[in-house]
Amino acid sequence: MPTYDNAPLDTTVIEEFRANQGKVGGPFEGRDLLLLTTTAPVSGTPRTTVLGYVRRGDSLTVVGVGAGTPNHPGWYHDLLAHPVVGVEIGTRNYQALAVPLPDQGAEGEDLLVHAVPAAPGAGGRAATTVRVPLVVALERADPEVWEGRPREVRTLADKVAEVHTWLRGQLRQVKAETDAHFAARAAHQGPGEPPAPGLGLQIRQRCLAFCQALEFHHTSEDEHLFPGIARYHPELGDVFDRLRDEHRTVARIQGDLADLLAGIGIAEPQRFRIELDAMSAELNAHLDYEDETIVPLLADVPWPPAPPAGAEGGAGAAE
Repeated sequence: MPTYDNAPLDTTVIEEFRANQGKVGGPFEGRDLLLLTTTAPVSGTPRTTVLGYVRRGDSLTVVGVGAGTPNHPGWYHDLLAHPVVGVEIGTRNYQALAVPLPDQGAEGEDLLVHAVPAAPGAGGRAATTVRVPLVVALERADPEVWEGRPREVRTLADKVAEVHTWLRGQLRQVKAETDAHFAARAAHQGPGEPPAPGLGLQIRQRCLAFCQALEFHHTSEDEHLFPGIARYHPELGDVFDRLRDEHRTVARIQGDLADLLAGIGIAEPQRFRIELDAMSAELNAHLDYEDETIVPLLADVPWPPAPPAGAEGGAGAAE
């Protein structure tokens, strides 16, 4: 079960939110609220928190209150470690990329007043002695239309191709944002400061989310997909050995990127760019080889898989 930042208050509000299609009463009545589910960095435990939000263009902005950097709430530390979060708003539920925004100044204080619900007994003000706005943009983690995405996913080959398309697209986006940052610095002229030498939180969060998704994909292949195929194609032992070696190479580069992403900002942007270029070259070559050697073998495997015999509604259910 998820844990909550402010139990039992949050627990009660969450239950009311889910029971009433996102509407709650009491001191929260009339507020724009959403439920944010983050992942604890060490334990991996989900944490669901009630937050106020405002709409900014195509994204949502959630606003919380911190009491200085050492005491930022748990959900904020969670999303720095695991940028992909769950969002519930009204009756909708989806994944989003969480990007902390830099100091918003007076605008952040204004957002705080309008979006943070007042706690009971606080006299209409948020129940905290220090009002430090924590402003986080929530962007859809997956675009509804991916370039090159299969129109239909009917086989395991289609599914793997879909995942490969997503990975390539996310990597292109991280590279494009990084290249744009360097281009803006190089083109800066006239008064004023050029873009900061460190890379932005947008790049950090997207790259970290990509690396975590890639690690999950490769682990799933090593532990499940490849052994399953090998049972029917023992002659492909050398192919699987090569693919696993490439996974280890990509994992080493991921580790280097993770080290560079350990802080809030990316302190060594030029080294980050070099490692990202290496990741791009290795991963694209790996995906091309997998598309050529493995994906065609999956064209006759239906997706999603049929339920096992004996499961409810399955072939053995009536036996």
